[in-house]
This record gives sequence, structure tokens and C-alpha cells, in this order.
Amino acid sequence: MFPDLTRDDVFRIETRRLWLRWPTAKDAPAITKLAGERDVAEMTDRIPHPLERHAVDAFVLRLRSANSTGTGLTLALAQRAAPTSLIGLVEISGHDGAPRLGYWLGRPWWGAGLMSEAARALVHAYFAYAGGERIEASALPSNPASRRVLEKAGFAWTGRGPQACPARGGDREMDRFGLERGAWAAAAAALVPEPELAAVW
Repeated sequence: MFPDLTRDDVFRIETRRLWLRWPTAKDAPAITKLAGERDVAEMTDRIPHPLERHAVDAFVLRLRSANSTGTGLTLALAQRAAPTSLIGLVEISGHDGAPRLGYWLGRPWWGAGLMSEAARALVHAYFAYAGGERIEASALPSNPASRRVLEKAGFAWTGRGPQACPARGGDREMDRFGLERGAWAAAAAALVPEPELAAVW
């Protein structure tokens, strides 16, 4: 799914305020603390609560393996002023078939538009460098902030229905979204380049 460009852990995307880089073992304590908060975990379909440190260690290894084989791309979010300090994760994965965008952000950084900035940058990289044709995503109906992230990245609502939620042990009703290459390309051509996208290495 992803090209050789992204399959080395020196790869990163720089935006106006963020570094998006490969997660490392040193990020495990921050992931455990931030993603383990109930308010964060319950807005996702894959993060259990409580979140155990040993599960996070295994999770980071799986992410790095998927990154290195190109079957997905998960990047740690860090503010440019503190590039080693993880504040969230953003990913495009193929674990359920079609490529899917997923993300979470630590609660102290909610409301500042950081996840919108990160999601747009990763979506751009997916279509521009990986040659993708479509990305899907979902959000809880009770999470309007997540819906805004998707809409700002160009996603369109495609319906509502049950979705498997492994961390909750069943299905949850989710709003579903999709973004096609054509829609992304048309929007990209109509706009001045995103001011927050600084560089992709």
C-alpha cells in the first residue's frame, strides 16, 4: 500500500506545527498515559480501557512492522518544539480491507486543530505518494470533533451503521465517511498548497 519512501524510520512529515514520525519504543509511556484516558479510549474502536503497558509495547512493535512492510503507515504526532514528545497517533491502515484513516490525540491538545492538520497531511501523502484510490473512516455520532477532522480533510459522509469495535467487545453505531482520489485531486487543484504542510521526507 505504501511505497519505499515511507518504509524507513527516518521518514517524517513536517507541518506548520507538527512532526509526524514513526513511533518508537520510547513513546510507549506517553501512549499508555494519553490513549489510556477513558475520554480518549472510548472515542476509538481499538483502544481498550484500561490500557495496559505490555499491550502498548506489543502495539508499537506491530505498528513498526506494518510501516516497514508498507501495509500501513502509523505516525506519532509531536509538536515541532518537542519532536520526541508524542501527543497522539494518526494512521492509514488496511487491517479491515479498504484503507482506513484512524487517529487519536491526547486530551491536553484537544480543540487546537492539531489533528485536522495531521490528518490532512497524512491523507495528502497517501494520495500523492502511495497512489491510493480511496480512504474510508468512521466516527462516533457523539463525537462531532472527529467528524470535523474528517470533513476538513475532504471526507464525505456515506451513512450510519454498526461497525465492529474490538476494544468494546461488539458493534457500535458509527458515522461512515469516504474520500476518493478524484475528489482529493479536484480539491487540491483548486486550492493554494496547504500552508501547514512544510515537507515530506
